[in-house]
Parts: sequence; structure tokens; C-alpha cells
Amino acid sequence: MLLLMESLFLLVTTGVALYYHRAVGDQDWQSFAIATVAAGLTGSGLLLWGKLQRRVVNSLSRGDSIVIVALTWVVFSVFGCLPFVLTENVRLSVTDAVFETMSGFTTTGATILNHIDDMPHGLLFWRSVMQWMGGLGIVVLSFALIPSGDMKNSNMFQAEMTGISLDRLTPKIGATARRLLSIYVLLTCVCMGFYWAGPMNLFDAANHAMTTLATGGFSTHQASLGFYQSAYVEYVGAAFMLIASINFSLFYFLSIGRSKVFTRNEEMQTFLWVALGAVAMYCLLFRFAPHYHHNPGALLPTEGPDVLRASVFHVSTVISSGGFQGQYFDYVGWGGAYWMPTVLLMAVGGCAGSTAGGIKVVRMLIYVKCVLKEFQLHLHPRAVLAVRVSGQVVSEPRIRRAIVYILMYVMLSIVGILAFTHVGVDVDSAIGCCISSLSNVGPGTGCFGPDSSFAQLPDPGKWLMSFYMLVGRLEIFTVMFLFMPRAWKSNY
Repeated sequence: MLLLMESLFLLVTTGVALYYHRAVGDQDWQSFAIATVAAGLTGSGLLLWGKLQRRVVNSLSRGDSIVIVALTWVVFSVFGCLPFVLTENVRLSVTDAVFETMSGFTTTGATILNHIDDMPHGLLFWRSVMQWMGGLGIVVLSFALIPSGDMKNSNMFQAEMTGISLDRLTPKIGATARRLLSIYVLLTCVCMGFYWAGPMNLFDAANHAMTTLATGGFSTHQASLGFYQSAYVEYVGAAFMLIASINFSLFYFLSIGRSKVFTRNEEMQTFLWVALGAVAMYCLLFRFAPHYHHNPGALLPTEGPDVLRASVFHVSTVISSGGFQGQYFDYVGWGGAYWMPTVLLMAVGGCAGSTAGGIKVVRMLIYVKCVLKEFQLHLHPRAVLAVRVSGQVVSEPRIRRAIVYILMYVMLSIVGILAFTHVGVDVDSAIGCCISSLSNVGPGTGCFGPDSSFAQLPDPGKWLMSFYMLVGRLEIFTVMFLFMPRAWKSNY
């Protein structure tokens, strides 16, 4: 069923590619037609084979659900990379095609392409569609679009959307998914309208709206949003990236008149305060920090309006894991005073239940409150203290999961840095590769900064980054569970 859904999106992209074949002579529609047929036939064959089996599975265990979710993202990337491999004048290697596709579905935005402006329209549209699908989540999207009740399993939903409490919207998983999708579509359309009202044409507005709400960062131009040299475009992009970094369930409560749930959410308040503080910090850095240029051509804002514009856009695109580039974008070329705070913002990320990546603000909030609680217990050992977020007591299991997640993030970063250095990547660049992948941001540091692509990364490094992208998008536990022997036992 999931592969049939992917074939539907491939079919839509085939139509777009065929239109531009007739309009401007693009030659990629045949590749999408082949990919559509391949995904459709495979999905139909598996569906038929499943119906012919005598063994009926009435319910999926949590282990089954986690395995299905993790492997779904891998299978989608396999079929999604076919157009990149088959299209003439592009013909990426399998390694590069899988990297680009995994970066798309996981909304990472890291790319190996160096001539995006010359790419056929169909491939550009497919890159945006992949990120739009991955932003909300492939399984969540399927729950909203596929009528079959057999798939609507809460364990699958939780394995992909770990930041949303299901009972907060509706007890029915399908209804919850449809409401999330309706909010997602509405925000995408509004964003497209704002982009279209500026210097973008309809094609660019549609593509950038999809990747902005997905906080993915893929663009139809090599220079990203900086191509337009427009403060209007950057402010619109910054606003919608911040919106997409807020828990989508809060927008549902806002739409039904429960505004207090929205305004009193402590995670959202903390996220906005962190973003505001980071903007103020970068404004001060642009004014007073020494500008040691690794790249002499790196642009730095000098006028007051440009300083504010660059600070707002940079913070928004980094903390949301959007990864877009503005007119002023080369934080590596600006010097260490700029890229080090950038990496920290990448690691923190946005809110749980949003399309943003990173550790998530709610986990950092829980961690900080646990530290403060320990200090208080040192002063008052007999005190009974609880960790509260938005006025509600956080249970011990949730506290444990949050802290373990942060430790796993740090551990994977250390292991990844060591692995990248062993394939010939310098330490500065290895740090960026790890954080960019695990937080699904896109641009890295060192020689893989925002002014370059990952084309020169050795093939083993590309496969490792692809794996880390998936680990970061499914929030570590879902993917790492596959490496436990009990994951493959039928009674788990």
C-alpha cells in the first residue's frame, strides 16, 4: 500500500515532467514513467501476494511496526532514486542517487548536485515532493490518504511521529493524520501564495513552499533563496520555517478556538525565546566580532537592515533545520565565532511534532529542569520535586527517554566524527557531516560548508551520511532497534 502511494506521487511528477518536455524540451519524463511503473507493479505484486497468504495477521506488535516504518523509508529511497539514475545528462551513480534521495525524504537537504539551475523541471519537482512527503512523514501521510483500516496502527504512527501524543487530537489514528495533513497542506498553500506574490514564478513558488514547510532546504537554484537577492523572500522563508518548527498539534488547537493550549505551551515559548536570543547574538556578532575569513569572498552584512535580515534568516534556517541559503549565508567563511554557535543551534533544532530536526527543544527543556532539580535536591535532600513542562508533570519514563536520547545523539556524533575522519575527512568537516545528518539540516562545516556541496565526499562517507540522515529523521530509536536481535522475533 505504501509503495502504491509512492507510485501515485511519481505519477504526478511524471505529468509535470511531460508538461515541461513539451514546453522546454526536458528529457526526464521517461525516467519517471519507468519509476512509476516499477513502484506500482512492485506494490501491486506485494499486495496481491499478501492477500493470497493463508496466514492472517490481525494485529501488529510494536516490534513489527518499528521494522515496517524503518524499512519503508529505505524502500521509498530505492524507488525514489531511479529517476536520478535513469535520466540522460544527469545519470548519477547509485551512491549519489541514494544520497540525494535519502536527503530528500529525510528533509536533510544535503546535496551532491553542483548545477541545479540546469536540472530538468521534473527532477527539481521530485526533489521538492520527496521533502514534502518526508516532512509530515511517509506513514502519517499514508494514514491520511489510504482508506484501508488495516494499516492504521498506533505503534506505526508513534514510531514515526514520536513527538505527538495521539490522544491530544482524536482517538482515531486516521482522523488525527487527516487533520495534521490538512494543516500541512493549508500552510503550504499559504506559503506558496506569499512566495508567488514576490519575485518567484509559480513553479519556483510551489517548490520552495513544499521544501520550506518540510524544513528541507532543496531549491530550484544552486544559490537557493539567495538567487532572488530579495529581503521579502528571506523574511517570508524565515517566518514559515519558524512556523513549521512548532508542534503541528498546537495549530489544530488554535483552529478550534483553544488558544490557551497554543499560547501556554512551554516548549514553543522556549523555542521562540531561543530563536530571538540567537538573532540578537548574531546581530552583535556582525557588529563587533572579528571577521576572520576562511573564504575571502564571503559576504558580510554591514548596513543595519541587512544585519537584521541576515541574522533573522540565518537563525531561522539553522534552528528549523531548513538549510536554505540567503544573500548572506557563508557562516564558515565568516569565522569560528559564527559557525560554532550555528552548530549548537543545529543540534538543538525545533519543537517535537514539527517538521524540524535536531534533539528537539522539549528534550533539552526536560534535561535542564532535571539538572536544576538535582541542584535543589542537594540543598533539600528530603524535598519532593517534580519536573513540569507546560504545567504538567513529566513522568519518569519520559524523562529517562529524553536523557537517553540526548546521550545517544552525543554518542553517535562522536562515533560518526571518528568514522568520517577515517575516510579522509578533516575534523571540522566531520563535525558538520555528523550534526548536519543527525539533525537533518543540510549544509555542514569545513569543506562541506554552505558554499559547497557534498559531491567530493568519499563514497563510504556518503553511505554513512545517508544512514545518519535516516537515524536522525526517525529519531534514533526506531532505526537502532533494527540492530537488536529481538527486533526480528515474532513474539516481540
